[in-house]
Amino acid sequence: MSTTQTPDLDAIVIGAGFGGIYMLHKLRNDLGLSVRVFEKGGGVGGTWYWNKYPGAKSDTEGFVYRYSFDKELLREYDWTTRYLDQPDVLAYLEHVVERYDLARDIQLNTEVTDAIFDEETELWRVTTAGGETLTARFLVTALGLLSRSNIPDIPGRDSFAGRLVHTNAWPEDLDITGKRVGVIGTGSTGTQFIVAAAKMAEQLTVFQRTPQYCVPSGNGPMDPDEVARIKQNFDSIWDQVRSSTVAFGFEESTVEAMSVSESERQRVFQQAWDKGNGFRFMFGTFCDIATNPEANAAAAAFIRSKIAEIVKDPETARKLTPTDLYAKRPLCNEGYYETYNRDNVSLVSLKETPIEEIVPQGVRTSDGVVHELDVLVFATGFDAVDGNYRAMNLRGRDGRHINEHWTEGPTSYLGVTKAGFPNMFMILGPNGPFTNLPPSIEAQVEWISDLIDKATREGLTTVEPTADAEREWTETCAEIANMTLFPKADSWIFGANIPGKRHAVMFYLGGLGNYRRQLADVADGGYRGFQLRGERAQAVA
Repeated sequence: MSTTQTPDLDAIVIGAGFGGIYMLHKLRNDLGLSVRVFEKGGGVGGTWYWNKYPGAKSDTEGFVYRYSFDKELLREYDWTTRYLDQPDVLAYLEHVVERYDLARDIQLNTEVTDAIFDEETELWRVTTAGGETLTARFLVTALGLLSRSNIPDIPGRDSFAGRLVHTNAWPEDLDITGKRVGVIGTGSTGTQFIVAAAKMAEQLTVFQRTPQYCVPSGNGPMDPDEVARIKQNFDSIWDQVRSSTVAFGFEESTVEAMSVSESERQRVFQQAWDKGNGFRFMFGTFCDIATNPEANAAAAAFIRSKIAEIVKDPETARKLTPTDLYAKRPLCNEGYYETYNRDNVSLVSLKETPIEEIVPQGVRTSDGVVHELDVLVFATGFDAVDGNYRAMNLRGRDGRHINEHWTEGPTSYLGVTKAGFPNMFMILGPNGPFTNLPPSIEAQVEWISDLIDKATREGLTTVEPTADAEREWTETCAEIANMTLFPKADSWIFGANIPGKRHAVMFYLGGLGNYRRQLADVADGGYRGFQLRGERAQAVA
């Protein structure tokens, strides 16, 4: 039985990236609710506020790396390059905040330490690192998929005499020009940094943990006429994006790789290589590269042949050449493999000569070589998806911490809600869609907003998924993942980059179109799988 208490706010949103910004707009401007956004950073932007390393950019083409909810905004806002650099994305998000007058309800430099559901009052009690406590009916976590830094515990780490940084917290005052720079990690962030840093550093030493399949991005300036043409077609472009699999703004292939001749396969791969984009190469060439081992092997062999063709030193080419499945998040860069032809770039394969320790002068590998450095960069990625949740004192019913619910790996219902956590909604929570993120964020924010609107209008006290619904969604996500090759590769998308972290399915791999249909079916079915408590409430099986 709840004890009536007037909350300080209708809703609290944690995080002011793409998700938190749009959530504030929907709840405050569209629904008229009282909302406060707490943001740990000194500015809005989330990932795009923190990730200021040289080379930081979106690897989604710029015309679909934006919001689609406001047609006027789409028509008015310009871009000048095929991909958006970090400052461009940040400026865009700052523009959106200004356009909708959102800043007055965003509290910056404010880290949330505790979010606890009070069963007596049926309110969320949220406490910040500064000691401020507020209550709200609804809690929305917009914590970001890729925001909690993964810093490996390497012996001697604290002894380094130079600058040691993580790409996710790049210091404003750090200029690597003319310096001896080392970088650990060659994922999406690492490859971007390597391409940019090679042009700035006196010497760049790449400590590669795993060779990567990387294709060209095809980045370059956008002709204003082409921008104008895209703007004229935005209605059809966004219809296609919302009904597609990966939401990257291209038509995905329906042709199986082995259904065509070898020469045709090579032509299609070459065409995609010349056009650029990692997701286009994996999903726009043939429909079964992520599911059929034979098709996957053909794509991998093509990329390997390009490495041999591009990299001049045979030994460097050998170290750069992956031998495993082409089944991680696909990468693209302008000139990644070409970078290793530069005289100031050297490659250390940590599979062959692991790091033994970090010493004051730099990094010592198992062959006894001390790689002398002025700057050591950890491009070692993130404790993705659930890392920020686990780091917070986040407690639902019976005072149970989120960690107690997630001992077997993170789970959710629909990627947006969690059994045992009433009136809490997650943007990009575990087992949400594996896509270009802004279109998925929009789908989730709009769905969450509709459910909060229903709860507010109908006087519902709590909205909460059932444990059965959550279990079924988890099983669905695992079933779809196991139809692909992705689980067979060690990858952050299953938590494999964090020592000791349980290997778990953390994404819905069924595509954005199918995901949107799932959301719509649940809503149209009276929010099937939810326990709705209150005036006109009932459990919907």
